[in-house]
Amino acid sequence: MKVQVQSIQFSADQKLIDFIQKKMEKLNRFFDRITDVEVYLSLEGKTGQVKDKVAKVKVNVPGTQIVATENSKLFEESVDLAVNSLARQLKKHKEKVKSH
Repeated sequence: MKVQVQSIQFSADQKLIDFIQKKMEKLNRFFDRITDVEVYLSLEGKTGQVKDKVAKVKVNVPGTQIVATENSKLFEESVDLAVNSLARQLKKHKEKVKSH
């Protein structure tokens, strides 16, 4: 599984990228046919004052794309919330694929 991390209007440090890689690897437990993952990190708020940190994660699986967008005060927390949401969505998708 290929994980691509893009940070918009800032540069992410290696520690954050490693954290994201580790979290995305855990998604394989829920659905093993994930082709690739795209993670977009951005800052939400007016210029000068950054309020929230947004993580948008797109998971590509054969036939569809599953997306989760979360925001919180820390990127790590946003990524955690997105992974939890994706885990639920992947479980649902796996059940749907099994039934066909």
